[in-house]
Amino acid sequence: MILLHFTPRLAALEARRFVADFLLEELHAMQIVAGERVGFGRGRAGNATLLKQMSEESGFELEIVAAVEVDGETVSSSRIRAAISRGELERAARMLGRPYAVAGRVVQGLRRGHSLGFPTANLRPRGLQLPPNGVYAVRVRVGGEERRAVANLGFNPTFGNQERTLEAHLLDFDGDLYGMMIEVTFVAFLRGERKFPNVDALAEQIGVDIAAARRLLS
Repeated sequence: MILLHFTPRLAALEARRFVADFLLEELHAMQIVAGERVGFGRGRAGNATLLKQMSEESGFELEIVAAVEVDGETVSSSRIRAAISRGELERAARMLGRPYAVAGRVVQGLRRGHSLGFPTANLRPRGLQLPPNGVYAVRVRVGGEERRAVANLGFNPTFGNQERTLEAHLLDFDGDLYGMMIEVTFVAFLRGERKFPNVDALAEQIGVDIAAARRLLS
């Protein structure tokens, strides 16, 4: 994979020059695969038609991939992000071809879950597209193994957190995950985030959430 940073210089590069100088001369591309609505180069002037012309001129193979439709709409990254932001997990999964998941490294939290009897793996999901705050039934992949879990996404209003976190309690698991990379797959929304009058009420609700997650993930 080559990651191109969208600098002013790259943004100003003409579409034909991008193909000729970068894809062909620098990368020595022999085959190019692109979507039928591809746009590249300054002002997004480059498109599938230009690629076809240049493939005939330069001799590289070209495959143009037709758009995929789900629910009568063309699948796009913007539509997927919008569905996730609205909490439409099933619709997002249909467009992605898989359930939506985020990955990150487990960081040290405030250990409130541990004190309540429900230890959690804490992520700081900065810069990630996330569904609305609330409690979710999730699956957590760690070390090549997938486990059932219940996760809270938000600010923990009972404690008044200032930072948005994703905290997953792995069911039937007793181990140390600090510093490990995990992947959290959102399966189903259980309830919205709310403030509880005391920690006992919160602990009781967490027990209800865990029971609901077990049923959904069994």
